[in-house]
Amino acid sequence: MSTRSRMLFARTAKAAALVVTGGLLFAAPATAIPLDLGSLNTGSVDLGSLDPVLAPTPNLASVANFRDVAGNDGRGYATVDGSHLKRGVIYRSNALTATSDADKATLTGLGLSDAYDLRGSTEISNPFIGGADKLPDGVTYTNIPIEFKDLTQLATTIKSPEEAKQFLVDTNRSFVTDPVRRAGFKQVLSDIAAGDGVQLFHCTSGKDRTGWTAMLLQTIAGVPAQTIMDDYLLSNTYLQATNEKILAQISQALSPQVATNLEPALGVDASYLEAGLAQIVSDYGTVDGYLTEGLGLTADTITLLKAKLVD
Repeated sequence: MSTRSRMLFARTAKAAALVVTGGLLFAAPATAIPLDLGSLNTGSVDLGSLDPVLAPTPNLASVANFRDVAGNDGRGYATVDGSHLKRGVIYRSNALTATSDADKATLTGLGLSDAYDLRGSTEISNPFIGGADKLPDGVTYTNIPIEFKDLTQLATTIKSPEEAKQFLVDTNRSFVTDPVRRAGFKQVLSDIAAGDGVQLFHCTSGKDRTGWTAMLLQTIAGVPAQTIMDDYLLSNTYLQATNEKILAQISQALSPQVATNLEPALGVDASYLEAGLAQIVSDYGTVDGYLTEGLGLTADTITLLKAKLVD
């Protein structure tokens, strides 16, 4: 083995070890619906490839749930046919209402050109948890409202943790059954397909509407269902510190019981996404049926999305 080959092997082996170490931290339960639950792959490195691998996706201190739809390190999530997702093309996040100058510079360095905001008008105007996105100069902002109850509304309606869980189960089902919400998802997917440059989409916390959109993109790309679920559940890790602060504030301002009631609504659970996927199976048979019949996406749009996503 030449010196160059030994150096390449060492670098890629180290990267693969880091990926495996991170991947083992998150194990999602199997879904109860007929999906392909392939083994988790968080972007392992092909030792036989000389393709350049992007640096890990940077953490943004002011945008807690910012990450790459393709996975944050390595070659990108593997697909069922052995391809990999392209990293550095489509990002997801929570709202960019408090973006620091340093994080704006990072987004500029990543080449961000478009940001799609899935928040409704009442969320954006909410004086406590809303606000306009703070984006780098030159980034095109598009609001695609998919209305959603914010925390102040939920605090007055949710009376137990079980009700909070049921709210998000019903919300994910509504992503399939509600024609207005389906229209919103159609628009964001269509805009991503038609857009040039690096793109980002987000809602308030970057976990429900954003998680659903990411699931659709990853499914179009052919990512195994288990990998999609594990990626969905990562919001619990990225939002942990933020949610702890929010719950402490709710406990102090309202009551500890209100904080306990709302806690399940601040995170994600496999049952939330599974409920939406089960609704897809019930109404459309497959995700492909949901995309074409439910959302009305054309075959050309789906082909464009896959071309953007898959290496």
